[in-house]
Amino acid sequence: MDYFNYKDNELYAEDLKVSSLVQEYGSPLYIYSKATLVRHMRAFEEALAGKKHLICYAVKANCNLSLLSLMKSLGAGFDVVSEGELRRVLKIGADPKKVIFSGVGKTRAELTLAVKSGIGCINVESEAELKLLSKICAELKCPAQVALRVNPDVDAKTHPSISTGLKGNKFGIAAEDAFALYQQVAADPYLQVSGIDCHIGSQMTSNGPIAEATEKLLSLYGKLEQAGILVDHIDIGGGLGVTYNDETPPSPYEYMAAVLKRVGGRDVSIYVEPGRAMVANAGILACSVLYLKQTATKNFCIVDAGMSDLIRPALYNSWMNIVECRKSNDPKILCDVVGPICESDDFLGRDRKLAVQQGDIIAVRGAGAYGMSMASNYNARRLPCEILVDGSAVEVIRRRQDFEDLWAQERQLAFDAEGKLLHP
Repeated sequence: MDYFNYKDNELYAEDLKVSSLVQEYGSPLYIYSKATLVRHMRAFEEALAGKKHLICYAVKANCNLSLLSLMKSLGAGFDVVSEGELRRVLKIGADPKKVIFSGVGKTRAELTLAVKSGIGCINVESEAELKLLSKICAELKCPAQVALRVNPDVDAKTHPSISTGLKGNKFGIAAEDAFALYQQVAADPYLQVSGIDCHIGSQMTSNGPIAEATEKLLSLYGKLEQAGILVDHIDIGGGLGVTYNDETPPSPYEYMAAVLKRVGGRDVSIYVEPGRAMVANAGILACSVLYLKQTATKNFCIVDAGMSDLIRPALYNSWMNIVECRKSNDPKILCDVVGPICESDDFLGRDRKLAVQQGDIIAVRGAGAYGMSMASNYNARRLPCEILVDGSAVEVIRRRQDFEDLWAQERQLAFDAEGKLLHP
């Protein structure tokens, strides 16, 4: 459930009219609902009530500082995948012990910062990474909590680009190799076994894959227990899907029930890393219709938002719901909703039926995850403004870029008429 609903044929973000927000803050505009984020966080908490757990919000889904601060205030920990993400959560005052660091390509600098910061767990993804981490900890004479990310070879039955738990994927350590590496961790004077981790994919719409992966993790857990290697948590990753079109993903309650049923009475904490499920439907991208263009074969609704603002449709051919911000009785036209970027794949939706006119406002639903976090300055376009709605109140949580911001970090060299560099 979210808090973007129609009242008197007008789309509202909580208690505020979306078209009025666009008029005040400009277009394109990312709009987030605080009430939706709170509701989603509470759903995960309730789903794990009675069991030791940590909900680590996946920062990659949306890393705005205000949204991270909100998550922290609700008790969330954080799953980070880069030094920049780690520095973001440290900047908002997150408890380092509630931070886990995932990712297949951690650099020496990133691992060093993670160790010095005393984060809760580093999810190691290869033997080579484990060796480097051991060396860093020895140099710093500083311990680190470690989990191995196990690749359980489970098909998440999702888009190939966001499937991460198959043997052919770059992520994780093969299940059959994990036990020997855990023995290395247990024998290391600075590394401490903390958990078992996995992540099999994103936008999963059934319980089956996560149930299968959990069983494989528990098999390894039992083997480690017999060897006297104690694990304090099992991290099942993220990946719970959301409804963009007609998907029917399980609720957090149903999803976690499948995990808890298999964990049973084992004295182990459950970690989960929701990103998309937390923030996708808590955000929309509102934009303005610039032109309606008719050709011999297609109708185009040309808007002022494109793949630089929301790349998911172009990158994954993702279907995202596009709605009018003001419903009318005008006839609907079948059209492709396209942006201003000079790429044929610059589209937000194909073959959509919309009743729109030039100057109208439309909204792309489900844009809170992997929208702004994947936005770019391609075609020298400014990043859009982001606002957070709280009932009838609104806060700007990222201003729209100024044009000067586009080249603020660049250096302009000077050349003579023959192309020779002129030194100052």
